[in-house]
Amino acid sequence: MAIVKAKDVTYSYTGENNITIALSGITMSVKKGEFVVIIGHNGSGKSTFAKHINALFLPDAGSVVVAGMDTKDESKVWDIRECAGMVFQNPDNQLVATIVEEDVAFGPENIGVPPKEIRLRVDTALEAVGMSEYKLRAPHMLSGGQKQRVAIAGVLAMHPEIIVFDEPTAMLDPEGRAEVLDTITALNAEGKTIILITHYMEEALYADRVIVMTGGQIAFDGTPREVFSNEAAMTRAGLSFPPHIALFHRLKNKGYDMGECPLHIEELVDRICQLS
Repeated sequence: MAIVKAKDVTYSYTGENNITIALSGITMSVKKGEFVVIIGHNGSGKSTFAKHINALFLPDAGSVVVAGMDTKDESKVWDIRECAGMVFQNPDNQLVATIVEEDVAFGPENIGVPPKEIRLRVDTALEAVGMSEYKLRAPHMLSGGQKQRVAIAGVLAMHPEIIVFDEPTAMLDPEGRAEVLDTITALNAEGKTIILITHYMEEALYADRVIVMTGGQIAFDGTPREVFSNEAAMTRAGLSFPPHIALFHRLKNKGYDMGECPLHIEELVDRICQLS
């Protein structure tokens, strides 16, 4: 069953002297419990679309329905934002308190959750992202990856059905990116619906589906193996491949029988060993 449905979504940014079309006729859906990654070059519309799922942006035309609620229905906006939590690029912009556990409690407190329930939600959320031992720490004392995990805990404490991640690893070092990606995949394994916007192609390898956007439209939608097998579509979208998949295509284009596209390095190593 689809928990997110977008139909013919169009959206434009209006400047002083011009109108820029950011989304043009986007139609797609996400099933409950699915892990969907959206990739595309800068300006492709992926972050703009992400903000429609949380009702931060409303379509100029078309519709976005989240858990049966139309984002254009003003009476449902806060219900939608509880259902579809959002994590952004810069963790420093999402942390509002001086103590980690107070930061995680901020959202539930603002929607009137009883104190005992808040305590339970905070402890559960911090445990889910592996940050329980830091609950009394000041957020500014944490690493970038740890800050982002606290931001994720703050969203989890709202009990969302969907979590939309808008390039959450863009400002992190490799270690921080790995921490956050591990958290995201663990949340999906526990049943959360995940929509991840990213420009790191390696992160797309862990998804159920990958949507490629270009020019405000969906250029390709398929499994990671289908998307990364399609060298022509990725090239047209201006996207690169993870290094091991780039090597796979180079060998294949030289005439080697490489079989299906390998999602992980170990698969490629096995193929190369079989060639010899």
